[in-house]
Amino acid sequence: MKLTILGGGGFRVPLVYGALLTDRGEGRVTDVVLHDLDDDRLRAVARVLAEQAAAVPDAPRVTATTDLDEALRGADFVFSAIRVGGLEGRAADERVALAEGVLGQETVGAGGIAYGLRTVPVAVDIARRAARLAPDAWVINFTNPAGLVTEAMSRHLGDRVIGICDSPVGLGRRIARVLGADPKQAWIDYVGLNHLGWVRGLRIAGRDELPRLLADPDLLGSFEEGKLFGVDWLQSLGAIPNEYLHYYYFNRETVRAYQQAEKTRGAFLADQQARFYEEMRDPGAAALAAWDRTRAEREATYMAENRESAGAGERDADDLSGGYENVALALMRAIARDERTTLILNVRNQGALSVLDADAVIEVPCLVDSGGAHPVAVAPLPEHATGLVCAVKGVEREVLAAAGSGSRARAVKAFALHPLVDSVNVARRLVEGYTDVHPGLAYLK
Repeated sequence: MKLTILGGGGFRVPLVYGALLTDRGEGRVTDVVLHDLDDDRLRAVARVLAEQAAAVPDAPRVTATTDLDEALRGADFVFSAIRVGGLEGRAADERVALAEGVLGQETVGAGGIAYGLRTVPVAVDIARRAARLAPDAWVINFTNPAGLVTEAMSRHLGDRVIGICDSPVGLGRRIARVLGADPKQAWIDYVGLNHLGWVRGLRIAGRDELPRLLADPDLLGSFEEGKLFGVDWLQSLGAIPNEYLHYYYFNRETVRAYQQAEKTRGAFLADQQARFYEEMRDPGAAALAAWDRTRAEREATYMAENRESAGAGERDADDLSGGYENVALALMRAIARDERTTLILNVRNQGALSVLDADAVIEVPCLVDSGGAHPVAVAPLPEHATGLVCAVKGVEREVLAAAGSGSRARAVKAFALHPLVDSVNVARRLVEGYTDVHPGLAYLK
C-alpha cells in the first residue's frame, strides 16, 4: 500500500514512520511518499527515517517530492499534517491575540480561528485534488484545528476523510491506568468536538469505573487532569474534561501565564525546530539522535503554562510518549484489513450527537472496519457542555463561511462569537492584526 504524508518535512513524521515499522502483517504500507513545500526539511526528515529503517528488514520504501499531485496520485491512504504559515505563523497568532488580552493557542480561541482561516483554503484544495487523483484513498487528517479542517475536507471527500487526535487517547489511557485497568480493555464514553470533549464514563467488563475515581480525592488528584483542573472542579463536573478545556475553565489564569512567559509555545517550538533542521545541514550529524533529543524536550514542555498556572508540576514520564501515530496505524489497519476496532475519531455526526446536524464533525467513539469509521450514538451532554459545544461549532461554521466566501465580515463574526473573545471591537482588531501579519489572509475582503 502507498501512504502519502502531507507535511512530510514536519518534525513529528518519524513518529508515524516508527509506527509503520512495527507493522509486519499482510497488506501493510510498503511505500511512503513524503510531500512538503520545503525541500530542505524533506531531506532532513528523510535522513531520520533512513536511520530508523536501518535495522528493520523490508522497511517501507521512502521517497520525497515537492509536487503535490505526484504525491497524491495512486495513494491508498493520505496522512495530512500540514502547517500553513509554519511555526512562525503560529507564533504570530499567539502574539496578536495576547496583545488584545485573549488566548492565542493554535486550536482554541483567537489563535485557532486565525489558524483555521489560513488553513481551510489549503485543506480544501488538497481535498479536491485527492478526490480527483486518488478517489479510492482514505484521508487521515491531523492538521489543526483538526475538527474544523476535517469538516472542511468532508464537504469534498464525504466520510473518506477522518480526523485523528492523541488527546482523547492519552486521557483515556491515564484514567484507565490510575484505575488499575488495561486501556485496551476499556470502553471510553467520550464526546464533544476536537479539543473540547469530556470523558463521562469508563467501562471495564461492563461496569462504569469512573464514579469510583470521582469519589476518591487522592486517586483523582494523582494524574494529569486532576492536577490541572483540581479535584473539586472535576467532582463538580462529574466528568473528566479534555486537557484543552483548561483554556476555557481557567482562561484568565492561562492568558496571564502566557503573557508572562519568556516565549510563547509557538516561538519556543520555532526556535527549537530551527536548531534541529540547522543541525541536519551537517551531513555527519546523527539524525535520529538529534531528533530524539529534540522530541523529548518538546514533549516535556507541552502545556507548560497551563500546568504552571495550576501548580500541576512536571508531566509524568508515562505521558511523554505521544500516541497519535498509533491511532493512525490502528485506523489504517482496520480499514485496509477489516480488523475491526473502536477508536475515538473526528467524523461527521450522522445523528450520533442529537444536538448537532448530520454533517457537523464531532469527536466520539467510532466502530471502524473496511467501510470506514462509524460514530456510535452517545447520550446527550449536560446543558453547560451542550452550550459550549454548540457555541464553538457555530464559530467553526462562521470560519468555514468566511474561508469559502472571502468575507471579512464573516471572519469578524467568527472571532466575536467565540466564548473566549469578549468584544466585537476586539474581534475587529484581531482581524486587522492577523491580516497585517499573514499574507495568506489577503483573501478576506
